[in-house]
Order: sequence, then structure tokens, then C-alpha cells
Amino acid sequence: MKNSNYQCPKCGALDYETGEIRATGGTLSKIFDVQNKKFTSVTCSNCTYTEFYKTKTSALSNIFDLFTN
Repeated sequence: MKNSNYQCPKCGALDYETGEIRATGGTLSKIFDVQNKKFTSVTCSNCTYTEFYKTKTSALSNIFDLFTN
């Protein structure tokens, strides 16, 4: 993907890929295996430098995660 607003801080390339990762937040979420933290990743296509940005999760997605694990 190419965006004029993104430039890799490590190598200066303009091409990147995005992804998503979910993680647990605290003790209860670990016990019930609920991933209530969500991050968007931006990875440079040239050097694979990756940055993570925290995004908001909805209560509905957390409930769905609880019942599908």
C-alpha cells in the first residue's frame, strides 16, 4: 500500500502493510481468555519496521470473544 502521509522512520520507504493484533489486559481477562486490547500495526514493506497503535474495542466484540473461546 502507498500513502503520501506515511514514511518509514527507519528507512524512509513509502510502502507499508497494516494488520491487527488483540491481547489480554488483566488477570480476569487472562483467566477467561478475553482479548480486550486491540492494536493496529503498520509494517514497512521494505525493512519490516513495525509500529503499533492502540485502538478502541467495543463491548460487543469483547462479549463475542468471551463466548467464542
